[in-house]
Amino acid sequence: MREDSGVIVGVCVSHEHASVDQLETAAADSQRHAVESLLTEPGVTEAFALQTCNRTEGYVVAPDHETGLAALELFTRAVTDEVVVEMGHEASLRHLMRVAAGLESIVLGEDQILGQLRDAYEDARGVGGIGQMLEDGITKAIHVGERARSETEINEGVVSLASAAVRLVDRECSLAGQTALVVGAGEMGQLAAKALSEHVDRLIVANRTVPHAEHVAETVDVEASAVALDAIAAALAEARVVVSATGSDDQVFDVGAFADAGETAVVDIAQPRDVPAGADRLPSVTVYDLDALESVTAETRQQRQRAAEAVEALVDEEFDHLLTQYKRKRADRVISAMYESAERVKAAELNTAMAQADFDEDQREVLEAMADSIVSQLLAAPTKSLRDAAEEDDWETIHTALELFDPDFGPEPPSSSRG
Repeated sequence: MREDSGVIVGVCVSHEHASVDQLETAAADSQRHAVESLLTEPGVTEAFALQTCNRTEGYVVAPDHETGLAALELFTRAVTDEVVVEMGHEASLRHLMRVAAGLESIVLGEDQILGQLRDAYEDARGVGGIGQMLEDGITKAIHVGERARSETEINEGVVSLASAAVRLVDRECSLAGQTALVVGAGEMGQLAAKALSEHVDRLIVANRTVPHAEHVAETVDVEASAVALDAIAAALAEARVVVSATGSDDQVFDVGAFADAGETAVVDIAQPRDVPAGADRLPSVTVYDLDALESVTAETRQQRQRAAEAVEALVDEEFDHLLTQYKRKRADRVISAMYESAERVKAAELNTAMAQADFDEDQREVLEAMADSIVSQLLAAPTKSLRDAAEEDDWETIHTALELFDPDFGPEPPSSSRG
């Protein structure tokens, strides 16, 4: 597809290809700061950034694909190429819809991402990053996310592995009145903390980066505190249940950490595992892993997979609508320019005619109405042709038509990159 006001270019660093450390490396200080920085790059007219625990994404509107990618080095220069997904105009639009619908999340159909996308949109708009092109694309993505959740069952049943873990532990040993420890402050850790807070009296959040743990602790409606990973042993002594969900490549616990912990139920939903296999041989420790959650999540997973197929179809439908919307606006801008050119000619000729004879007011109105009718009839067929050409991305026809009415109208607009 081609746009006469630039193209959208995007980059994504997500959990699918990148580690937690790489995600943190790619991220800017904040979404707002990222947008402000992108807007200073040559050729960038609009900008948007989305940063969550599991994704860092940036989008710009630029004259061409290469200019956009150069601006987006803000996100990519510090990470290796294999963790970066580059997206052209149409790929960026489709990806935003999939993200909003929950199809790109670790937990299929999770709700949190839709709110995060809305927040990112407000951040970008607040610093002047949203123009008409991103406005149409992002608001359409949000609309898709809303439709996905209201018209399908993509978010029905157990919300996540984290909530499944809490349900399993609560079934095996009541959590009422207990203290729980969540290890990891990523998306899954946040979900675990939220689910646990509805059952326990106190919550401890441990994470390598303490401010991230503090943020999670602040979001739950129960007494909560944050500690560093090196304080896990002390936290284990207080906790009756542990949910571990880090993105670490190495095991977070060793068997000795549980030796003096007392009666403890541990759910390890990390991949790879945070808890060593030998921990469940301690008489006071019960370890549940991903396999143990099958009974809780199987039905929900099947239900959501069926729903995901419906959401994919919904994305396809809305994507086509969005492209048509862009094309219509593009055609309308061209048609408006054509009418403005014709109106200038009409006005000039009317002024000449009026100056050559002494017409009364009624005669002037008749002449003006006749001139308007002639312009409308002459431009009716070109207008339809231009709209048809825009639908088919036929810019050669559009450019030729413009030259017929105004040879000096301007050059052919830049082409977009497909991705």
